[in-house]
Amino acid sequence: MALFRGTAHSPSFFALNRAGVTGGGQELVDFCIPCNPYFPTPAMFAVMAVRLRDILTYYPSPAETITAELADVLGLQPQTMAMGNGSTELITWIDHLLVKESLAVPIPTFGRWTDQPMETGKRVDMFQLPEMSGFALDPNAFVNFVRSRGSRVAVICNPNNPDGGLLPRQALIGIMDALADLDLIVIDESFLEFADAEAYPSVVDEAVLRPNVIVLRSLGKNFGLHGVRFGYLVANPSLAVKIRSRLPKWNLNSFAEVIVFMLKRYRQEYVESLRMLSRDRQQMTTQLAGLPGMTVYPSQGNFVFVKLPAGTDGGWVRDQLLSQHGVLVRECGNKLGSSSQFMRLVVRSQPDVQRLLTGLSTVLYGTSFYAPQVSWEQQPSVPSGYADSSGYPGFASPAPSLDHSFQQPPQLTAAPVAQEPQPMYAAAAALPGPQGVSGDLYGQASSLATFAGAGAAGVSTGYVQQQPLAELSPAYVATPPVQPPLYQAPAALPQPQVVQVPQPQIPQQEPAQQFQAGQSQPAQAPLMRMAPQPQSAQYQGAQAQTSQIPIVQAQDAQGQGAAAAYLRSRPEETTVDQIPAYGRREAGVPEPSPMDQTQAMTYDPAELKAAAAAPVVPLSETDDDPTGQTPALQRYPRPAAYLQDDSMA
Repeated sequence: MALFRGTAHSPSFFALNRAGVTGGGQELVDFCIPCNPYFPTPAMFAVMAVRLRDILTYYPSPAETITAELADVLGLQPQTMAMGNGSTELITWIDHLLVKESLAVPIPTFGRWTDQPMETGKRVDMFQLPEMSGFALDPNAFVNFVRSRGSRVAVICNPNNPDGGLLPRQALIGIMDALADLDLIVIDESFLEFADAEAYPSVVDEAVLRPNVIVLRSLGKNFGLHGVRFGYLVANPSLAVKIRSRLPKWNLNSFAEVIVFMLKRYRQEYVESLRMLSRDRQQMTTQLAGLPGMTVYPSQGNFVFVKLPAGTDGGWVRDQLLSQHGVLVRECGNKLGSSSQFMRLVVRSQPDVQRLLTGLSTVLYGTSFYAPQVSWEQQPSVPSGYADSSGYPGFASPAPSLDHSFQQPPQLTAAPVAQEPQPMYAAAAALPGPQGVSGDLYGQASSLATFAGAGAAGVSTGYVQQQPLAELSPAYVATPPVQPPLYQAPAALPQPQVVQVPQPQIPQQEPAQQFQAGQSQPAQAPLMRMAPQPQSAQYQGAQAQTSQIPIVQAQDAQGQGAAAAYLRSRPEETTVDQIPAYGRREAGVPEPSPMDQTQAMTYDPAELKAAAAAPVVPLSETDDDPTGQTPALQRYPRPAAYLQDDSMA
């Protein structure tokens, strides 16, 4: 979208509304701007609504009056503080008044700590936080970096923005001791109110005692009121007065004054809001880590820093979430030291988180299956002082009816429909068990029988066994997708079928003569039958040695000779011995046996050589065996005839 191009920060909520960004017809859910979703309370908003006319009509009190009231709430001295119209105003004055030459800062971090000094011509020495260590800051490495670059100002955001990394209090004190000779050390604690790793992680008390340390705080992030621009810094009185004396007298508006003077009355609600946000951060981190390929970094802020799956463009994901799901996220491609594969997601309550998870699952994987859900039992309880879900979209009303409409993902035309997951081991119950061991190891069958018996007896048990839908399954329960079994049982191999081949029909020959009516038709010659002939003892011995099928001889048809019998033989039953030998036989001469037909031929090499030298005269049709005694082999040239050359010819 054009609103996100060419800017180091995300567009405002009002700019999105003016641009007509509707989020697919849904109300926008902001996961971009870090704020406290549980403070102010609905009662505080009601007070400001009643006093809205006065707030907009009259001038606010001077900044000294508002600063004194905030110092009383925090237990600090007013002379150690300076309040600005947002922490960004204080960063601007720090750069103009206290940064002379250069500034060292770890990156990625809040953009104004790099942009503001560069806008005024200062050298910015950027210390890249290693991704391999989860963007954790190594104190010794940072001190050595500052010394090697000769930087005169050092800035550390604790917790860091956007990754939420937190340095322990003692580590920060060690850095301040090691860099005590610098012109200025700034510890930005804008998100420290949300940290719960230490009981007291702030170094405000140290900043009051040191001449070159400033601690920066933001009230808009802690109180969830970014529209009310107010923040403050704490430093040594000699250092704080340099900033406070340059600020305009009415740099704080009436909204900021009303909020500051309401803090004492709603102190307990503010502490409770921090506790609930810490719980939501832990739960949201666990749910985001369940998305395949998603990397989630530990955070102590009110946001979670994530890395999208490999090859994913964060700008495209951001645009899809906003246009299709109405979810606004912070894509960190324009942050120095980061890339478009990283996102910063603000911690919000579970109904909003479910919408985020559904959108991420649909955009990244084409299905909402990977979005973990929260059951009714896991919904947070509404603490005292919070009216209902109308004042807090993050809490559900404790009414008996449960509305899961927020969990239904929008249907996208390009998104595939996720199949309902099936249990991976559903077929295990059908496996045969060993003898003597019950198939119901946990007594589930008896329990279900008890419920069934109670229902049959007229007792309403209210128990219905059914598979929960994937969209309404409890959170943290990873339902595996449908997977085919590793080994499929092979189907029974088909048995070979015996195919009966029909015997071909032999057409009957038409009788040569026409018989008139009343005359008896002569008996036709029967079909040739293939029957074994008597064989000699020598042939039978050869048959026993070679295990060959006996060669059968065709019987002559009565009165028609061997030629007629040959014509009536079936082609598939014809063997070599059925082919008539060459030569004419006289009538009445019996046909020789196969052994008699077989002639043993021996060749003498000298005879072959002499035959090859003699010219070969081809036989003519008139010379074609007039006596019928010439062997058929002599009708064709001998093989040696093909070997003669010109000299032989």
